[in-house]
Amino acid sequence: MMNIPIPYTPKADDGIVIVLLCCFFLSAYVLSKAKRFLWQQGNNFILHKKRTSIFFSSITTNVHYLLLLVLQACILVGVCFFNYFDHTNPLFVQRVHPYLLLGIYTGVCLVYIILKWLIYSLLGWVFLEKWVTEMCLESYFTIIYYLGFVLFPFVLFFIYFDLSADIMVVIGFGLIVSAKLLVFYKWIKFFFSNIYGLLLLILYFCALEIVPYFIYYQVLTKINRLLLLKI
Repeated sequence: MMNIPIPYTPKADDGIVIVLLCCFFLSAYVLSKAKRFLWQQGNNFILHKKRTSIFFSSITTNVHYLLLLVLQACILVGVCFFNYFDHTNPLFVQRVHPYLLLGIYTGVCLVYIILKWLIYSLLGWVFLEKWVTEMCLESYFTIIYYLGFVLFPFVLFFIYFDLSADIMVVIGFGLIVSAKLLVFYKWIKFFFSNIYGLLLLILYFCALEIVPYFIYYQVLTKINRLLLLKI
């Protein structure tokens, strides 16, 4: 009798389970240490409050918690893409080591966020006042912090309920649209002055927020092709 190998699935991978458990405990740890600060930051985002010196010192105190949330968001995005490519091309995941793929997807997401931070900082340094640039960056990263919490239950559904790739795309698209609407809301609060300014704002928004997502996906697909050629 021939032994038929069991196909790889992320939900049966102990390494994926450990990663998700680490994300859960990391979220619990950050909430226990910086829950009030995160609530304050979310409240300031919605109400468009200007930052005070006390709030600035609070950011400095809690910066290591915020960096952990950024890392968690990158890991969860990496898991989402890993699970998506596993559904769309399972032979690819069988040929390339799953942990290598997860590490690459997480690293690419982290590089993407760093590049966006550098671009925002450069454009703000050239065109905006310092306080406006700082508030823009804080608003952008506030979305990333909360995205890390929101993504966690969706990742669990993706992996352990065997959702189809189409459903994952729809949910992922919904999360992206929601995040971009929040970014656009803040841009209007910061920069909107008249209808001509709104048209220019939409143009810049597409260039800085929409196009990079297509580039990001193309980078991942090219990395997948290179891995198939090398391995």
